[in-house]
Amino acid sequence: MTFEFGAKRRDPYAWLEQSLATIHRADWYRLVQPIDGRPGATVVLAGQEVINFASNDYLGLAGDERLMAAATAAIAQFGTSSTGSRLLSGHRELHRELEEAIAFTKQTEDALVFSSGYLANLGAITALVGKRDLILSDQYNHSSLKNGAILSGAAFVEYPHCDMAVLKTQLSQQRQNYRRCLILTDSVFSMDGDLCPMTALLDLADEFGCMVLVDEAHATGVLGKTGAGCVEHFGCTGKPLIQIGTLSKALGSLGGYVAGSSALIDFLRNRAPTWIYTTGLSPADTAAALAAIKIVQQEPQRRDKLWKNVHYLKNLLQQQLPNLKLLPSESPILCFQLPSAKDALQAGKQLRDAGIFAPAIRPPTVPTSRIRISIMATHEAAHIEKLVAVLKDKLL
Repeated sequence: MTFEFGAKRRDPYAWLEQSLATIHRADWYRLVQPIDGRPGATVVLAGQEVINFASNDYLGLAGDERLMAAATAAIAQFGTSSTGSRLLSGHRELHRELEEAIAFTKQTEDALVFSSGYLANLGAITALVGKRDLILSDQYNHSSLKNGAILSGAAFVEYPHCDMAVLKTQLSQQRQNYRRCLILTDSVFSMDGDLCPMTALLDLADEFGCMVLVDEAHATGVLGKTGAGCVEHFGCTGKPLIQIGTLSKALGSLGGYVAGSSALIDFLRNRAPTWIYTTGLSPADTAAALAAIKIVQQEPQRRDKLWKNVHYLKNLLQQQLPNLKLLPSESPILCFQLPSAKDALQAGKQLRDAGIFAPAIRPPTVPTSRIRISIMATHEAAHIEKLVAVLKDKLL
């Protein structure tokens, strides 16, 4: 292959239009959809009021007056920005209060707050392993885990979704060839709704001398007796592992965290590039997340209402739509697959036209197209009943 330069060279950006055309042909093209007003169980989407089954705001805290009051008070005291990295000018005592609250919730020795969950995963993974090491990762893991693995330079091997037998075989065949081994998994798989087999995974890690990093993004505030996540749900609190999560889902704010041993957190302060070289989380987001953690601890009824809604929806679907094939789920995320991206887009449009916001999820985000439904504590019975009625009328 030869390339032309000088006066005859082609437009170096022409490939962008060609790539966009390919995305359109595959029905993978995406557009942002503007939401007006506060987040909640109902929202105004491009001028239309719809029931919101697309949000990760599981406890309905993103529009809570107490979070907004905490955020505005922090702005009044600290301004709108942390103004620098935490190691330079960006550290505020508020950051440390939040980290201590996270560590208390997760029952770990310490925690470290990042400016997003994506940055927490990239920073932790690239700090913990390198080119002499091995990463084994569930094939359905979030993009941040996969990209962190690639950026680390470690040997990167995926195992079939939640398949502990294959993981054990991979460890038996490869573990001895590497200095360190890190196993990566989501705890709640966000586009399916199922949970990782955490106890079996930790047993394998112990057997083969591996580190384990669990992404609790969709479990924090939702699962476990106190809302601490899947680690608590499975009775694994106190076991040696690395817990990562976000402040932007059930906690209604923005940011991410790593929780674990004091040695782990001290190491990451000195080696995680996405923490060292990024402006600290804004005072408003920090204060809002701290307020949310207090509410999660003090108001378990929010979590109870969330699970009441989940069970109500599942029971209605089983009674009225027994042929609807839901993916296995133990979370507030329910999905049903469709034959193609085109079918999923059409289903999402039909739902939207009927006042239901439950968008199509398509490749490359997932291997098979689907409609994803996420439940909130603030959904009313009438919202759930309308969803089922619309699914029955429009799609099946």
